[in-house]
Amino acid sequence: MKQGTTEKTTSVERLLLDHVERLERNRAGRRAVVIRLSRLRPNNRGSRQIRIAANTFEALVKQFDGQMFVLQQGDIVFICKYENASAVDAAVTKVRYLFDDDPLTAQLGTDADGFADWFDLDTDFTRFRALAEETAREDEAGRKRLEAIAPAAMAERQPMDPTALGELINAIATADVSNLLRRQAVCTIAPGEVPRPLFRELYVSIADLRDTIMPRRDLFSDRWLFQYLTQTLDKRVLALLRKADDVELAHSYSLNLNVSTLLSPEFLAFDASLKSGARGSIVIEIEKVEIFADLGAYLFARDFARERGYRFCLDSVTRLTLPFMDRNRLGVDLIKLFWNPDMAEGKSSDREREFLTALERVGNGRVILARCDTEQAIEFGHRTGIKLFQGRIVDTLLNARRPPTLTRNRVAAASR
Repeated sequence: MKQGTTEKTTSVERLLLDHVERLERNRAGRRAVVIRLSRLRPNNRGSRQIRIAANTFEALVKQFDGQMFVLQQGDIVFICKYENASAVDAAVTKVRYLFDDDPLTAQLGTDADGFADWFDLDTDFTRFRALAEETAREDEAGRKRLEAIAPAAMAERQPMDPTALGELINAIATADVSNLLRRQAVCTIAPGEVPRPLFRELYVSIADLRDTIMPRRDLFSDRWLFQYLTQTLDKRVLALLRKADDVELAHSYSLNLNVSTLLSPEFLAFDASLKSGARGSIVIEIEKVEIFADLGAYLFARDFARERGYRFCLDSVTRLTLPFMDRNRLGVDLIKLFWNPDMAEGKSSDREREFLTALERVGNGRVILARCDTEQAIEFGHRTGIKLFQGRIVDTLLNARRPPTLTRNRVAAASR
């Protein structure tokens, strides 16, 4: 499971708002509660007390596939299906008793009760979304103030070590990974036309994971510890997809997985949960480093998955490494080529000719030009016959429902 490399890091408050916005389409039969620990006396809302309160809900996250957010100021937001509300009521009461010496908890059953705020999302979704929006605005303002005061302090991070990794993995085991799951479309873009989504890549934002759970750690400082982390994330995402009730997560997406994940019980359980015909629309992306680290394991895992109908994409290929990649021998359907502005220079050199020859050998329709940040990337793709694109400029064009300006102007000029 790879990281999102081009996005801005996100706080828990922003993650809550993103989740609420996605929930609008699937809010039927759901309920939310906000436990206002921020209103307790200062001596009752230290990090230890908040952690104990959050632990009360962690079992419910697993048991009922709920979502929990522990906000920066200490409030806890929990969302679940309505049929599980009685268990959540009991958890709220338990947390209330943890703070029975605080004046706030003495108001149980009165109109002034400010300890817990319930929302029936069928009828009260607008108020719940307004709360999430206000929380996100306040957090963003606080972040800007902190960055202005101490930008250097925020940038300092300690290297990852096995102890910290163990703590992170324990946190991931009960975290709501859906709030860290990002989707980015892979689109076909014909000259002068609006992008058309072919499938969406699903990935966990490592930057958001770090900032949410371990902001003071550099998760990339040790390659092998990071590898172990991605294997854990692979399994959590597969578990999420097994239970997902979002129709967009039923088919037509890609997953960046480790080879070892393809041979795990978690992948078998995920495979068994898929509806008939869905496997053919799912692309498994494998990093080239993963393949060549243990070629035998890759070949076995590839044959195992292809037999079931999955397609494969070789990920993280650059202009320099493309000539060494044999798509047919590796048994992959697609190759993801990372865009670099140097590609547009078109220098007449042996290396450039070698790259263009390799592109033709792979098959232009089998290449995804990724990390496209500007229309220059799309223009290069059209010039070389590439048909599939992914990146921030593709997202912008897709959301605006407009074709690339450069190619649109060229098509218009050709028609005159």
